[in-house]
Amino acid sequence: MPFPDIDPILIQIGPFAIRWYALAYIAGLILGWRYVAMLAEAGRLWPEKSPITKTDADDMLLWVALGVILGGRLGYVVFYNPGHYLWHPVEILYVWQGGMSFHGGAAGVLAALYLFARSRKLPLISLMDVTSAAATIGLFFGRIANFINAELWGRVTDVPWGVVFPNGGPLPRHPSQLYEAALEGLLLFAILWFLIWRLGTLKKPGVVTGAFVCGYGIARTFVEFFREPDAQIGYLAGGWLTMGMVLSIPMALAGAALMWFAATRAAEPARKK
Repeated sequence: MPFPDIDPILIQIGPFAIRWYALAYIAGLILGWRYVAMLAEAGRLWPEKSPITKTDADDMLLWVALGVILGGRLGYVVFYNPGHYLWHPVEILYVWQGGMSFHGGAAGVLAALYLFARSRKLPLISLMDVTSAAATIGLFFGRIANFINAELWGRVTDVPWGVVFPNGGPLPRHPSQLYEAALEGLLLFAILWFLIWRLGTLKKPGVVTGAFVCGYGIARTFVEFFREPDAQIGYLAGGWLTMGMVLSIPMALAGAALMWFAATRAAEPARKK
């Protein structure tokens, strides 16, 4: 099927343009912030009372936004195209052209949360839990924006829903951006929602973060089999491994280990009674 006729620019007045890509980040941050505030105010989800106030959630938004943007951009520069930006350093600032790395953004958010937790004397792992729960919202909107931008498309395919992307050649390709929106965004949000609201896992600090990291790593590794690797990197290890897999497989393992550690550590006090 042909690529939908979607202009990546929503509104343009002279040199000023509002792009769907920017709106996706704004929507993800705002809705994620509201979800964090909801979790912070839901006292029944925590062991005794929430260690995070609504004011903390409000103030944390700016820190997280900076972590996402700075970390995401620098991660893309370092992991995916260091040679180009070494010779064109000014283009590092051209974030409206796309080119953001989830793994870099995750590192940036972790650094921002660490600094914020120290400044407010808050438990870092609890901040990570609520941020992880909300991150799936941003991932959903971000992947939809990737589709609208006609970037990060998938490999050539003959499935009925294959899309002929403007810059992807004449053959239909997997709409891998939508696969990621469904798995990393909707499905992972639903899993974390169930863990938090049904199983009460915020009472076991680290379980939600571990589930998010593991779930993202698994989902991203799976989609990498359908996603076209970046042209400047291509395939690794004999033609099947991609940079996305290299970064995501360790995430899945680390997330699973964190879930196990957090669950068993949280259970220790109960066994001693």
